Amino acid sequence: MELDAFRWLLTEPGQALLARAEEVADGDPLAVQGALRRDASAEHVAAALTQARLRRHAATKFGDLAARMYFTADGLEQATRLPVATHRAARLAAYDARTVIDLGCGIGGDLLAAARAGLTCAGVDLDPVRVAVAEANLAALDLPGAVMVADATTVDPAPFDVAFADPARRTGRGRTFDVEDWTPPWAFVERLLRRDACVKVAPGIPHDLVPPGVEAEWVSDRGEVKEAALWSGGLATTARRATVIRDGGLVTLTDEDAPPLGEAGVAVRAVGRYLYEPDGAVVRAGLVTAVAAAVTGGLVDEHIAYVTSDEARPSPFARGYEVLEELPYREKALRAALRERGVGPLTIKKRGVEVVPEQLRKRLALTGQEEATLVLTRVAGAGTALLVRPL
Repeated sequence: MELDAFRWLLTEPGQALLARAEEVADGDPLAVQGALRRDASAEHVAAALTQARLRRHAATKFGDLAARMYFTADGLEQATRLPVATHRAARLAAYDARTVIDLGCGIGGDLLAAARAGLTCAGVDLDPVRVAVAEANLAALDLPGAVMVADATTVDPAPFDVAFADPARRTGRGRTFDVEDWTPPWAFVERLLRRDACVKVAPGIPHDLVPPGVEAEWVSDRGEVKEAALWSGGLATTARRATVIRDGGLVTLTDEDAPPLGEAGVAVRAVGRYLYEPDGAVVRAGLVTAVAAAVTGGLVDEHIAYVTSDEARPSPFARGYEVLEELPYREKALRAALRERGVGPLTIKKRGVEVVPEQLRKRLALTGQEEATLVLTRVAGAGTALLVRPL
């Protein structure tokens, strides 16, 4: 999207065109463009239709706020989900931070959350379009804040209580897992983490890459691991944390809640009556033993993130299943066992085994009427198939 076209959208004629585009965006593309072109240029029509469609996509991240906000396609993709950004802003407010600088603010998702939490916010970004969008979003939600075009690596964060950064993890070749390909690169992140700062990173970040004294927090939202955040300086309160956000609120675990694996803590044991699948944030944070301790259980294998127990204990950090029976692990015998039980619709969950659930489901070719859940994993190193029922 061109900067001039976006700025035109913010004018009175642009807002009128955008409102019309939102009304007809689901119609036939050629007919819609033809109808809108009677009163506007092709460039302005394209900008309005793009915004209308992005607002609908953005509802999954920003809820009701999306209908009042503005986006770019790449900015929306990188933007933090509102519940996650709200949690982060709440941590900053709890730390008694008053001011925050967002170094690479994109379309302003985290900036908005911080402003809504009462912080005085400023943001910078290299892209003039994203800066214009961030400014428009602050204005649309009637929030204070300042945004300007600047290179984050040249900005001195010293005047602010906290610095926040969300390095772009894409290059011209697509998503990158090499921290030196980030923009700004990892060297910049390391310098930033020498002060009070928070940096959003990919959830797959290796534990050994986290600098000493920095807290790594993995966050899931409605069952999906969305990100990791590195907290430094006075913002760091532990080494590793898992935060699980659900519709009813959030809960958190830290490494202090996780006993060691072995004789002095959580044991590896045989499968009991119940199986627990820890939330992805718990797994990423390496806090599976905390779930085992909470349900008075153990691990089915020292390398597998499944917990088993003889007790049914609901946990916000794990999905629970009742183990109905163990089935043959070999595919031919497994197919026969499932058909014998009249199974048709089959949910396949797996950890630690080389199985592609969609391909296996197709090969099993089940035609029964009974719905079932199958867990494929390793127990004490051996491949195992468990028929389970969600609690």
